[in-house]
Amino acid sequence: MKDAIQSLVHKQKQFFYSGETKSLSFRKEQLTKLKEAIKKRERDILKAVKKDLNKGEHEAFLTEIGFLYSELKDMLKNMDYWAEPRKAKTPLSHVGGKSYIYKEPYGVTLIISPWNYPFQLCIAPLIGAIGSGNTAILKPSEFTPHTSSVIRDLVAATFPEEYIAVVEGDAEVSKALLDENVDYIFFTGSTEVGKKVMEAASKHLTPVTLELGGKSPAIVMEDANLKLAAKRIVWGKFINAGQTCVAPDYVLVPEKRRRKFLKQLVHYTKKWYDEEARSHKSYPQIINEQHVDRLVSLIDKEKVFYGGDYDRENRFVEPTIMMDVTMDDAVMAEEIFGPILPIMFYKHDYEIVDIVRQRPNPLALYLFTESKENEGMILGNLSFGGGCVNDTIMHLATPYLPFGGVGESGMGSYHGKNSFDTFTHEKSILKQTTAFDLPIRYSQSQASMKTLRKMWE
Repeated sequence: MKDAIQSLVHKQKQFFYSGETKSLSFRKEQLTKLKEAIKKRERDILKAVKKDLNKGEHEAFLTEIGFLYSELKDMLKNMDYWAEPRKAKTPLSHVGGKSYIYKEPYGVTLIISPWNYPFQLCIAPLIGAIGSGNTAILKPSEFTPHTSSVIRDLVAATFPEEYIAVVEGDAEVSKALLDENVDYIFFTGSTEVGKKVMEAASKHLTPVTLELGGKSPAIVMEDANLKLAAKRIVWGKFINAGQTCVAPDYVLVPEKRRRKFLKQLVHYTKKWYDEEARSHKSYPQIINEQHVDRLVSLIDKEKVFYGGDYDRENRFVEPTIMMDVTMDDAVMAEEIFGPILPIMFYKHDYEIVDIVRQRPNPLALYLFTESKENEGMILGNLSFGGGCVNDTIMHLATPYLPFGGVGESGMGSYHGKNSFDTFTHEKSILKQTTAFDLPIRYSQSQASMKTLRKMWE
């Protein structure tokens, strides 16, 4: 395997050095091929995701395929403009010169994707890599083998391996790929594994984007529309059985609104997930039995307000609401990544910031309020990757907003123009005139020193 990976990286480097990937017409042609390949295999993708995670067709299209069409459309429409050299200002001290920023692809990129959205989170960064003029090696998750096979077959039928290739396998394969001296690494996954990726990248000083996770809070203020807040929190939390990096990980609710909020929360949970979840027909499965065990260990039966059932053999955990949770409970120790929703209550608004700051900066934050003052207080005092006011998750479904974390929730961002920028190096160039050559830079006189000081100050 090691020799095969080394050979693949070498082939891709040579293909990149040929200069073919840098042509904008070539990039557009490849993105169009990718779009056509996805459309042609939509049924295969939906079936694969169903086999791997039991996702229903509507949810699978919404979360795995539809967003990619939006990304492709935006990239194809705007890449000409994004790729143009940009003229920059030139200071007086550089008289006669002109400054430019050239957009240059990195080269061979390595994209390691997770299992929770196995198709979308593999292909979305690929769109940026292709649009920016790179080659790419894709490493899908071994935990979703049917989707991984579809990705492998789609790529093999659409692109030569010296341009885009898929390498399947377990953690050892990922390690072998990370040992290679590629030009850029894009990783989506857990914070724990993200640290290992960054450590491996440091050996070659390879630039990285890390899309990680964390405990993303949903904050319900006293003036919030409780019905709409509960509705959107339930949808954002339990889609994909909670296995979403930006799912609301816990909810902060004012003590005064406890009863009304819990009533609405249970209403929408029952409406959308009760019968469907118990029948196991289209409610997504937990990825494996070990994760079922982990999730069950987080459920404190004495604090369960709704749900709590599970079936290890069928990889099923019922949408579960826990109330009166504290920071000392097991469910608050790490990102849940499953259909368990802890509810914490607060008496005073100033408690919110203190509670959220007890954990590392989250990937997302969701605020429900009708007040600009509340909005300013929360957004101005808490650091997080991105989020929504009066909604959940939808901020990542637009190509016009960068998506990424901060601190332990990740570094770098992508989607839309940010995908192009992520896989692009900005090369600074000063073009100097040969019509004249000012002697001031060579002179050692005090007069020259004074002139330079005036220019720069």
